[in-house]
Amino acid sequence: MITCERVSFRYPDAAQPALSDVSFTVSEGDFVVVVGPSGAGKSTLLRSLNGLVPHFTGGTFSGRLVVDGFEPVAVGPQRMCRHVGFVFQDPEAQFVMDRVEDEIAFALENAAMAPQEMRSRVEEVLGLLELASLRGRTLATLSGGEKQRVAIAAALALRPRVLVLDEPTSQLDPQSAEDVLTAVARLNVEAGLTIVLAEHRLERVLSFANRVIFVPGGAAPVIAGSPREVVASIALAPPVSKLGKALGWSPLPVTLEEAQPFVAGSLPEILGGVSSGTLTAPIPASDAGHASSATYLVAESLDVAYTGQRVVSDVSLTLSRGEVTVLMGRNGAGKSTLLKSLVGLVRPERGRVRLDGRDITAAPVAEICRDVAYLPQDPNALLFAETVVEELHITLRNHGIALSAAPVPPEVLLGRLGLADKVAAYPRDLSVGERQRVALAAIMVTEPGVLLLDEPTRGLDYEAKARLADLIRQARDARLAVLLVTHDVELAAAVADRVVLMGDGRIVAQGDPYTVLAGSTGFATQIARLFPGAGWLTVEDALKALKP
Repeated sequence: MITCERVSFRYPDAAQPALSDVSFTVSEGDFVVVVGPSGAGKSTLLRSLNGLVPHFTGGTFSGRLVVDGFEPVAVGPQRMCRHVGFVFQDPEAQFVMDRVEDEIAFALENAAMAPQEMRSRVEEVLGLLELASLRGRTLATLSGGEKQRVAIAAALALRPRVLVLDEPTSQLDPQSAEDVLTAVARLNVEAGLTIVLAEHRLERVLSFANRVIFVPGGAAPVIAGSPREVVASIALAPPVSKLGKALGWSPLPVTLEEAQPFVAGSLPEILGGVSSGTLTAPIPASDAGHASSATYLVAESLDVAYTGQRVVSDVSLTLSRGEVTVLMGRNGAGKSTLLKSLVGLVRPERGRVRLDGRDITAAPVAEICRDVAYLPQDPNALLFAETVVEELHITLRNHGIALSAAPVPPEVLLGRLGLADKVAAYPRDLSVGERQRVALAAIMVTEPGVLLLDEPTRGLDYEAKARLADLIRQARDARLAVLLVTHDVELAAAVADRVVLMGDGRIVAQGDPYTVLAGSTGFATQIARLFPGAGWLTVEDALKALKP
């Protein structure tokens, strides 16, 4: 179905090639997961499959690429779109219409499809991705995860033979991600659709894949094979594989189901050890020696309406200095709206917001942002400059801070985020994960008192996510109050002092991560699912108990 032979590609004026001597094959009906570090060229590789690279981007392409019998470089994206459906990393980038139903029908209308067939296909994908209730909504009113599902539905409407998805679950909660991947897997099995999917959260996708392609970036060779073969030979791995490597499990498990036989016989003994005190759940971070927290940002009984609809109802929340609070919930639960209300971008109908004892409910956004840094889901909203380092200089100037008086030198902060080699790069030419880190650096360079982070792991690989986790911990240790909105339960388990769950605009649970996450069926980590009742969330938790 796909043959890639010694493909190399360099963007116009780029110093280094985005792809270098890439070779692999994909058979018809394969479910392929493409993995690799942020910025390694995964998105470039995927976009070459339908001809967007090089026809849309320009640049120099060499090698041979054949997809479904066609050479994308020769025929271009106009013809390839009927054979290769594509879902971008940033769903807003491919929207054309205003309403959900119109967006899904747009490609069918352009294909001059008969009205009856068009209606049938629209209904089919609306049902497949559980979008029927949103069919009349305008795209601007949808949450990030809902937009992602609409983009997938629009790509499926033409019934292509190959479906290419660039991080399709990056903005989805665990249950929504499972629903989408299950739907895509059903198409793969029942319709023989070939799937090529790039994803960083391997714990979500490896159970569906029969093949993995690792793109390391630079001149290093691509590694392709079965999930077990590839995961065993690279550093990137889901939690159960990391645990399996540490404990010497063979064959190496790459999914939860494959790992369960290794602990099935010993699980009663493990749980008995926990209850008898020989094995104990780790102490929550907030109780493990951190300085006592001090209340800093307080939301009192907030009611918030967005585009005429009540989204947040009677929410009270306290953020304290020296504490990381993780806010989780299903897509559309009101998490992003709550963050916008805390920074003044959306005004509450009822309730108050206090910052260090001062009422800021009606304060100008610019005034609030001197002390409250906000990173939205879309990093492009914060990128204005010609170079990465200039983004940080703009923030300092806007706050009246001289470069010499910056709490953290911009180059030092960029280095901490793994962007030292991107200082002079044009921000919008970077990958989504790299842009996310640039925007994060831009809001953190002033060292504000509060960090509000809305899905900052979008587009980040495991290594970049580990650096982000370290940065969040450093912010906590520097006595900042951090509120992190994420669907990434593994990150939440690694950094949270407190977890708050939202549902239908209200807070439905809150407490230490070991209580909230381990006790939640929808937001449990892989390790919590592997050892139910043990109170462990991370690989480190399990290893401390199993290998004292």
